[in-house]
Amino acid sequence: MPLLVTVIALVVFGLLMLFSASWDFSFGAYGDSMHMFNRQLMWLGLGTVAALILAFFDYHHWRKFVVPAMAITILLLVTVLVFSEIRFGAKRNLCSEGSCQPSEAAKLVSILYLGVWLYSKREHLHDISLGLIPLGVILGIVGGLIYQQPDLSAAATVLMLGGLLFFLAGGDLKQIGVLLVVSIAAAWLITRVSVTGRERVGDFLAGIKDPLQASYHVRRSFEAIVNGGWFGVGLGQSKSKLTGLPVPPTDSIFAVVAEELGLLGSVALIGLYGALVWRGFVIARRAPDMLGTLLASGLVLWIGTEALVNMAVMVGLLPFAGNALPFVSAGGSNLVATLAAIGILFNISRQKGEGTMTDEEWRSYGAVVDLRWWNRRRSVSRPRRPRTVEGGKFKS
Repeated sequence: MPLLVTVIALVVFGLLMLFSASWDFSFGAYGDSMHMFNRQLMWLGLGTVAALILAFFDYHHWRKFVVPAMAITILLLVTVLVFSEIRFGAKRNLCSEGSCQPSEAAKLVSILYLGVWLYSKREHLHDISLGLIPLGVILGIVGGLIYQQPDLSAAATVLMLGGLLFFLAGGDLKQIGVLLVVSIAAAWLITRVSVTGRERVGDFLAGIKDPLQASYHVRRSFEAIVNGGWFGVGLGQSKSKLTGLPVPPTDSIFAVVAEELGLLGSVALIGLYGALVWRGFVIARRAPDMLGTLLASGLVLWIGTEALVNMAVMVGLLPFAGNALPFVSAGGSNLVATLAAIGILFNISRQKGEGTMTDEEWRSYGAVVDLRWWNRRRSVSRPRRPRTVEGGKFKS
């Protein structure tokens, strides 16, 4: 119930803010001030149906469907590169209005695929030929195809989620270190080779030194946030969305939230995302097996990361990225994929307590180690020989 209430609150909040942020932009782009809002309602209906179906679809059955799902996703990513038209300097859409982006589905499918694969290989992840190398191949194919669009933020999200799931599955720390080093080297190489990546990092570093030297997008976001103050200018009263704030219904919608609802409204939105992530981790902890734990953790980390990156970019704390603000930004692909993830979370929460003994031992051991690490003890206590009674006295 807490998860359901949180999701409903985010959806309602998102619809209100989207209506406020989109009417002028929608009228200028499509000649109808209600166009984007009406399409969002359509995608919301489709996503709700998907969430309801997946809430009653046993997540264990994904072991049969993840390979075909991944194959279809890769085919769609290739189709985008071959047949899609260029919009805003990138090939990302299968629909004329840009609401069908396979990269959003790729994030969801990658989490499902990696969760199932890591669960099946959980006893062999220490072997580099069965752990790190196959993981790198999987992430390299999906992330590479997304990077070619180019969509740097989506590719980085897939790679980061893959590394986190590998860690949660019990991957060898040395392999995780190698993966981290390779990721940092790849990120550095991309910033040197990619014109887009180099520009975004350069603008970010300039903005850190002097906010007045940040990119135009971030400067307009700062303007909106300053105008909002503590309590905002009022719902629907934003001026920046009318005077040049880039794409207020999508990438910049958090700036509109900050201007119209102020710092308090922004904190309330952050609190809703925090509640969502908290409930997701509770579901992961109570999952009946390791597969449920991996899937729930991956899904909630994905949603939380998307929200964190979007908001951090708007306040100049990260280089510019195209991550949508879940449940709030306009966009059918992201909304449907996010609601589908929520449906899977509900299904995992409905099956608590039905795990196998092996998985239960795995989770119990992990919980004990984590608890003792939190208490700053050096290691788990060693087993001791039981005491016996001899001559009326206890003897070890």
